[in-house]
Amino acid sequence: MQPDAYDPACPTRLVLDRIADKWAVLVLGLLAGRPTRFNAIRRAVPGLSQKVLAETLRRLERDGLLTRTAFATVPVTVEYALTPLGETLAETVDALRVWAETHIGAVQSAQRAYDSRLVEGAA
Repeated sequence: MQPDAYDPACPTRLVLDRIADKWAVLVLGLLAGRPTRFNAIRRAVPGLSQKVLAETLRRLERDGLLTRTAFATVPVTVEYALTPLGETLAETVDALRVWAETHIGAVQSAQRAYDSRLVEGAA
């Protein structure tokens, strides 16, 4: 069977769900090109809790997008790195982050215009 993301039974929807997650997008972009320790990721992404980061990293590891390496230190040091597959996805999803940063002003302006039309229509 040929993958078809428009088919509700297609497993590609699981991948789309994963990359539609804002935390996954930010983590993938952050890991692009360099292994990073757990706490460094947490510090680099304000608002991302330890629990959600751990869950996000586990899902990305399960999907074959990153590797987890534990070093025998006290306490244990854990480092995450993108796999070759993860590198291809990170490049793609980081373009979404760049687009969002570039166009946030236009999006917010459109939201304000839309909201003002709703308020005017309610009056």
